[in-house]
Amino acid sequence: MKLPLVDYHVHTARCGHATGAMERYVEHAIEAGLTELGFSDHLFMYWLPSDRRDPELGMAEWEHDFYIEDVERCRARYAADVAIRLSTEADFIPGHERELEAILRRYDWDYVIGSVHFLDDWGFDDARYLAGFERWDIDALYARYFDVVGCSAESGLFDTIGHADLVKKFGHRPARDQSEAYARLASRCAKAGVCVEVNTAGLRKPVGEIYPHPALLRACRAAGVPVTLGSDAHAPAEVAADLAAAVHLLHAAGYEKYVQYARRNRTAVRLPA
Repeated sequence: MKLPLVDYHVHTARCGHATGAMERYVEHAIEAGLTELGFSDHLFMYWLPSDRRDPELGMAEWEHDFYIEDVERCRARYAADVAIRLSTEADFIPGHERELEAILRRYDWDYVIGSVHFLDDWGFDDARYLAGFERWDIDALYARYFDVVGCSAESGLFDTIGHADLVKKFGHRPARDQSEAYARLASRCAKAGVCVEVNTAGLRKPVGEIYPHPALLRACRAAGVPVTLGSDAHAPAEVAADLAAAVHLLHAAGYEKYVQYARRNRTAVRLPA
């Protein structure tokens, strides 16, 4: 099915855990009928010394200029078929905001995705470190995670908050009702003026559910938080994956529009029926 939508969360092989040439991602986007494709590969692990950065989790610092050149090359080559946006997915690490801001200022992004993949030095969404969940009360873990996500929204560094409830990735669910936590996070995002991403990658993970949870998405809608769309593709065939399901979820939450980006400016666009 052709999808006249955007996919704003797409990685490249430079991050160390994605596969395929960038051209194949673009061509799959064109085949899917997308109007815009946003490359948003992982920023290098800026908060760690160079000898402690994991090459499987992000670009090397020296790769950034080449990444930008690759995106611009694809933009020019496929200009007649799809609009290509330049982005990055940057980890929010409390205490390193100024350092990240200095890095982000180097480039003319169309938008920047802020994500929380780490709590302290624990990469909780990495299957290699699943044992870390055993050290947490899951309710306390959710509370800590959502607080850090709220801080990321309030940092002023990001346009979009990526997979806002990523902590559920491996199926760990809190016992406590999350309604208040969802409302609090949605309020923080609304006050900060950031978008929240509807990310379909959760359907391909053990949790088997889109990010964010439908109740969190409804809370975002009630708070007036705008939304974007992304597949979190790490292979060409994942581009535009399950975006129709994302649109259905958005309509169910009461959304009628989503956001498109250019040079960090937003335009609201009506969702397809």
